[in-house]
Amino acid sequence: MTVLQSLLSNHMLVCALLAYAMAQIIKFLIFIIRDRKVEFAMLLSAGGMPSSHAATVMALTVSSVRQYGFDSPYFAICMIFAGIVMYDATGVRRAAGEHAKVINKLLSDLASSDPAVQEAGLKELIGHTPFQVAVGALLGFVIPFLVPLP
Repeated sequence: MTVLQSLLSNHMLVCALLAYAMAQIIKFLIFIIRDRKVEFAMLLSAGGMPSSHAATVMALTVSSVRQYGFDSPYFAICMIFAGIVMYDATGVRRAAGEHAKVINKLLSDLASSDPAVQEAGLKELIGHTPFQVAVGALLGFVIPFLVPLP
């Protein structure tokens, strides 16, 4: 069995990567519909709807249960990891994005009164609302049931 075949037969890996890709594609399509422009950078961006982080870790967790059961150490590791990632997405990372909005506004106000001030342009969309995380988690929950077990 080649390395590629081994990777493709890893149910947990395939589910997690597929959930990530699906979330990013959905995010990209929502951006096109909402902003009426194509921005390919959205395919790799953090933040936004749905949460690709939540989709990835939930798919990893559910696929571990499907393959190994609730009593496996794989499930325990995935569950703790998923909890930390989803908590972080709605907590620390979301707060950092809110701080970036305020800083960008302050810099913009300073730039209008002093042309020597350059805008830093901090990235604002790095966290998620609880709803975005919930939608990502739902997507991640469904994917492992669509991918057949090896």
